[in-house]
Amino acid sequence: MGRGRAKAKQTKVARELKYHSPNTDLTALQRELAGAGKSDHDFDDDYKEYVDDDDEDHAGDDPDPWARPAR
Repeated sequence: MGRGRAKAKQTKVARELKYHSPNTDLTALQRELAGAGKSDHDFDDDYKEYVDDDDEDHAGDDPDPWARPAR
């Protein structure tokens, strides 16, 4: 298919989507969105060993090399 025919087909599809909205099953959409929060896998456990639970401020750990020295 040449570029002209491809562009014409894309234009036709775009017009159909713009002016003819498909029937949306809102109840199915609501069920899908309500179930989106549930997960069979707990992702937090995979990275538990890498989490730093310290509440301490680590300001001195990585000083800013461009900061002015304290006087």
